[in-house]
Amino acid sequence: MTSDSTATPTYDLNDTTTIPEIGLGTYGLTGSAGAESVASAIGIGYRLIDTAYSYGNEDAVGEGIRRSGIDPAELVVTSKVPNGHHSRDRVLAAFDETMGRLGLERLDLLLIHWPEPQDGLYVEAWKTLVELQRQGRVRSIGVSNFDAKQLDEVIEATGVTPAVNQVPVDLLHQNRAARETDSLCGILTESYSPLKHADEAAKHPEFARVAADHGVTTNQLILRWHIQSGLLPIPRSRSAEHQKENFGALDFTLNPEELARLAAIA
Repeated sequence: MTSDSTATPTYDLNDTTTIPEIGLGTYGLTGSAGAESVASAIGIGYRLIDTAYSYGNEDAVGEGIRRSGIDPAELVVTSKVPNGHHSRDRVLAAFDETMGRLGLERLDLLLIHWPEPQDGLYVEAWKTLVELQRQGRVRSIGVSNFDAKQLDEVIEATGVTPAVNQVPVDLLHQNRAARETDSLCGILTESYSPLKHADEAAKHPEFARVAADHGVTTNQLILRWHIQSGLLPIPRSRSAEHQKENFGALDFTLNPEELARLAAIA
């Protein structure tokens, strides 16, 4: 983990690039309002924006980036190959559509959204992502919702290890098996739905004590646990107020005992 005083702290990826410690999830952020939410988050300081072909909002994300006035080169923009598009030709076609909607010349991170094992094409899809990366059209490549077997297969087929694996992780359901597999492979685990069950977690006495000791909100404490556990959370938020609150997870530090107490409430 690296950081400086002028930028969002980052993780080092296995492809020698970096990625911010926290990002904005954009599922459901559509149209002009969605674009404004994206622009707001960038203005607050978010530099990782996560979208997907299947979210139907890549156009709104692209518009939000333009409204922000920030050079896209300063951002890490993520999108995902949709289900049913795992053959080489369909990956390439979907990627071209994604780039047209985002209005970008190069994508920072492209993921396979789901392995869709019943189709038996995720290895072919991964080979195509490797091709796009080698062409310079994508900076980093990764996967989402892949298990140990699927990771082994794509790595063995190409010699290229995904930079990230985006999986569901929240404080009460910590997905330790996926995280352990990712760690052994040198893959960064990216947490989607990191604030799921937040209200339930906040009722736990240990959680309440740690939050009170630091004077932070439920969301901030949960997101801080993710970050200090080596996870990259991508919470979604429409409002600038909640975006600022979530971004405040970067402003304090938990000690090892506090981390252990939080982890134990799962």
